[in-house]
Amino acid sequence: MKSSKPQHLLWFGFKIVIALCFSSYFVFAYLNLHSQVKLPSLNPPVFHASPSSRSRHFEGTPKIAFLFLARRDLPLDFLWDSFFKNVDAAKFSIYIHSTPGFLFNETTTRSAFFHGQQLNYSIQVIWGESSMIEAEKLLLLAALHDPANQRFVLLSDSCVPLYSFSYLYSYLMSSSKSFVDSFIDVEEDRYSPKMSPLIRKDRWRKGSQWISLVRRHAKIVAEDYFVFPIFKEFCKRWPPKDVDNRKETHQIFDVAQYFLQTLLRIFKQHRNCIPDEHYVQTLLAMNGLEDDLERRTLTYTKWNHSIIKAQTSWHPLTFHYDDVTAIKIREIKAINSISRKQGNRSENCHVNNIQKTLFFVR
Repeated sequence: MKSSKPQHLLWFGFKIVIALCFSSYFVFAYLNLHSQVKLPSLNPPVFHASPSSRSRHFEGTPKIAFLFLARRDLPLDFLWDSFFKNVDAAKFSIYIHSTPGFLFNETTTRSAFFHGQQLNYSIQVIWGESSMIEAEKLLLLAALHDPANQRFVLLSDSCVPLYSFSYLYSYLMSSSKSFVDSFIDVEEDRYSPKMSPLIRKDRWRKGSQWISLVRRHAKIVAEDYFVFPIFKEFCKRWPPKDVDNRKETHQIFDVAQYFLQTLLRIFKQHRNCIPDEHYVQTLLAMNGLEDDLERRTLTYTKWNHSIIKAQTSWHPLTFHYDDVTAIKIREIKAINSISRKQGNRSENCHVNNIQKTLFFVR
């Protein structure tokens, strides 16, 4: 019995040493990650010369500008070729933002509709960073130079049309509103108080990146040099790409990821903010334009809603060849409302109070 007290003290001391070691390890991991992040200066981005801001009434056949945000080529170009075939060329235009230096010609695409349609001043885009927004703005700026472009549809390289061109054209031109999925995010803590007072929290919105804008809204997004720099400074993915790709960082995260992210959320040091899910929605809300929106997207995207949060993907599920059946297409076309987990919100698909459906799938 006399030896029990020294053994108890020894065990207690051992636990203290272990606790201190783990605490030091987590602090070191946090400082190591934090030291790798370099914040950019709050300077307006340099974009290509913008079109005149003067409002001009357009007379003639209005166009839909199809704005493709591509990683490189367009793998589904053959489907789009069928979509544009035999369509009046005065009703549409095509713009592609691809990796710098990539050209769309006979050797890189199966469709002549895409020949030479790439931007000559594209930038390198990194998913989850503000460069995604910059690319979108470049596409809009390029399309705004043509006064005939009256509707602007942002598409990814994995999007495919569900309906004919004539049906889509009538659908978009029949509405004077933009189609922008936009809602108040009540669950995720992505808003940074450092954005205030320039971006107020009550104007913070979230939604799908895939939008369709009328010309007046496209000009607001393309020519904004006020809100975008704030996003570039304070809305960033976490961990950043340059840190997330480091081998030693992955080794640290294998052991400490859960505890580290929990501590960061507690002390509000870093928020995992994806800019392209907030920028357009917040910008239009700040301009008091939410009544001018059909607050939904025209693009169907299926997300991985796994019951295990750690397995939920940041990217949508991919439809493979075997998934694309006539039944699946009919099911997607039959969707006439969108349910939102955030705030238990449901948005019916309407245009001018007439129930409608979705037009693209990615």
